[in-house]
Amino acid sequence: MSYCVFANALPDNDDNPNKHYHDCVYGFPVDSDNVLFERLVLEINQAGLSWTLILKKQQAFQAAYSDFDIATVAAYTDADRERLLNDKGIIRNRLKINAAIYNAQQILILQQQYGSFKNWLDAHHPLELAQWVKLFKRHFKFVGGEIVNEFLMSTGYLAGAHDTDCPVYPNILAAKPKWARS
Repeated sequence: MSYCVFANALPDNDDNPNKHYHDCVYGFPVDSDNVLFERLVLEINQAGLSWTLILKKQQAFQAAYSDFDIATVAAYTDADRERLLNDKGIIRNRLKINAAIYNAQQILILQQQYGSFKNWLDAHHPLELAQWVKLFKRHFKFVGGEIVNEFLMSTGYLAGAHDTDCPVYPNILAAKPKWARS
């Protein structure tokens, strides 16, 4: 069953966070570097777990990771790592926490070189998934094929977030910049 079939079957008054995420977030272009970073961290934390769990913990992640302010997370100390490892509201995995901090530091470098994380992504768009994965592995930690694929689909860089017959699909097309429509 596709994500669209699953999400569209949820009633509008359901408290399942997938409905809102599917209808209003998934596949829509993102302009904010901090939101892009948030998506990357959430995708990394989803590895081996359910996306529903991550969505339910999203507010706790936002609080724990300083609203995903890249510069703040990049400057996290060992005390911050310990704080995150003891935060019951998030996924307490040392590799994932270390990856978030390292990746924030890498994004700062990309921002210096390209002006923004988004500009870096735009400068490489379009690429095939395998090329994206190689690029991400060169710059970031804890980024395999599935994480990179979901990150790029969720932010509109790769097609496939929505089935073409999904009611949200026309909204995705309309939200994309003209140069990115296919």
